[in-house]
Amino acid sequence: MSRNPEIDLPNMDVVVRHLEGTPKVLRGLLLNLPDTLLHAREITEGWSPREVLVHFLHNERENWIPRLKVFLESGPENGSFVPFNQMPGPDSYTQESIAELLDTFEQERTASIQTLKQSNLGAEDFNRTATHPSLGKVRLGQMLSAWVVHDLNHIHQIVKTVAKEYRSAVGPWRELLALLDA
Repeated sequence: MSRNPEIDLPNMDVVVRHLEGTPKVLRGLLLNLPDTLLHAREITEGWSPREVLVHFLHNERENWIPRLKVFLESGPENGSFVPFNQMPGPDSYTQESIAELLDTFEQERTASIQTLKQSNLGAEDFNRTATHPSLGKVRLGQMLSAWVVHDLNHIHQIVKTVAKEYRSAVGPWRELLALLDA
């Protein structure tokens, strides 16, 4: 596996482009799915595609920008993150349609990107540190990279969950579709 050493410090333009693309990708993947696929789970304890979208929305409101502010408001180091629950309360977002959730996520992500851009982060800011409740000392550059990978990870999770619902329907092509056994 090759590794790009230039990614060790995030490029803000690339980070922003990745983050801007996520709402469009989610809309393309989720908007017209039937409820059976929106609520499918790859494994019993796993999240359905709808729950992944709720997780995205919850992170957008409660995680990324609040943590960015910890980095920026605490000076070069010594800020601490408050613990974060991966999902909101069980009754959150139960009445919203998938289209409403996608619209809300897109609005929240747009606001997050605006805040990120207005922060005018430079390479020197990427080494600011804060304390994560379980990971210990982390750098701002690491968090920005993790935000991008978080999006990609959950997009992969949605794709894999939906694909596996077609496991038996693909018949003999299954041997050519490694995603179904991943």
